[in-house]
Amino acid sequence: MYLKVLSSRLSLLDRLLAPLILLCMIVGVLIGVFVNGVQEAFNTVEFHGVSVPIAIGLIVMMWPTLTNVRYECLGRTLLSRKLWIHLSISLVLNWIIGPLVMLGLAWATMPDLPTYRTGVIMVGIARCIAMVMIWNGLAGGDTEYCAIIVVVNSVLQMALYSPYAVLFVDIGGAKQGQEVHLQYGTVAVSVLIYLGIPLLAGVVTRLTVLHISPNFFHHTFLPCFSTVSLLGLLYTILVLFAYQGHHIVHNIGNVARVAVPLILYSVLMWIGTAALLWTFSRRGTLQKCSRGDRMNETERIFNYEMAVVQAFTAASNNFELAIAVTIATYGVGSDQALAATIGTLVEVPVLLSLTWVAQAAKVRLPWDCVEICSDDRVEKA
Repeated sequence: MYLKVLSSRLSLLDRLLAPLILLCMIVGVLIGVFVNGVQEAFNTVEFHGVSVPIAIGLIVMMWPTLTNVRYECLGRTLLSRKLWIHLSISLVLNWIIGPLVMLGLAWATMPDLPTYRTGVIMVGIARCIAMVMIWNGLAGGDTEYCAIIVVVNSVLQMALYSPYAVLFVDIGGAKQGQEVHLQYGTVAVSVLIYLGIPLLAGVVTRLTVLHISPNFFHHTFLPCFSTVSLLGLLYTILVLFAYQGHHIVHNIGNVARVAVPLILYSVLMWIGTAALLWTFSRRGTLQKCSRGDRMNETERIFNYEMAVVQAFTAASNNFELAIAVTIATYGVGSDQALAATIGTLVEVPVLLSLTWVAQAAKVRLPWDCVEICSDDRVEKA
């Protein structure tokens, strides 16, 4: 019954997304295995160690999503208490808890695979900036707040990724005979390509088309343009798996080992964050109910839309940056680069599945003020 309700809320492309992603993964791996020179072909066109075919897919994927953000309303949002509370929560989840959880899982599951472990750790310290916008949109999260958190994570990534890599890989004891020496410029260029270009394109596109015709923008342009984002996602997955298909097939045992901490990380971080935010939502609403006050939308600091934002940003990682940095540092055929690519293999289906879990939680759990208060009265009775 719940699956039927959830399916009715999704477009045809959204409903077909899971099998299409699986198909792109399979086709990508087959291309990587049976077509000679795929990696070399991709690497012939690159900018600062970033493969241009991959960059194109990520930019196309992000552009429509960032066009959907209401930049004209951000001034009011930036002044809200709600934003700063959620930014504080996000910073703790993304820059303290998340990397430590991934570090612990990597060591617990791969103590005998130092090179693959390093790749997993490099994924763990690369915080989300791209695909999280897709998952947040599919789950019905708050687009504006998600965009702000993504931008903040991107700025912090430029400053923190290099020292985090030194701390978690070198000082943390990867013991593989090769230390990580990253330049801030490498990280900054990657972030600017994957976020800066589509962000600028999104702002210009939104403000230009809105100025021409607000009605056309909201009712015609945006619904059509949004499908480009999912097509960009499918193209990116196809390219990434073609890029590493040969390594995946010929290292299938280690690939399975690498997948374990990555799956555990996404699931644990998502469930833990969603449960925490739901608890905050319930407590705040019950306090209002106990005083007989009505809670309007602006007062609802913790609600379903924000729980989705926090859960997906905490559970996601910037695999684009991790892949670019591991390739630049260790080489395109390295175990570290393969482990970073497996991050995509794991993150896409896991987080896509969690969008369905999120929608089910929205239906089954009390998020609205009236639902929570009535639920509490039933419990007391």
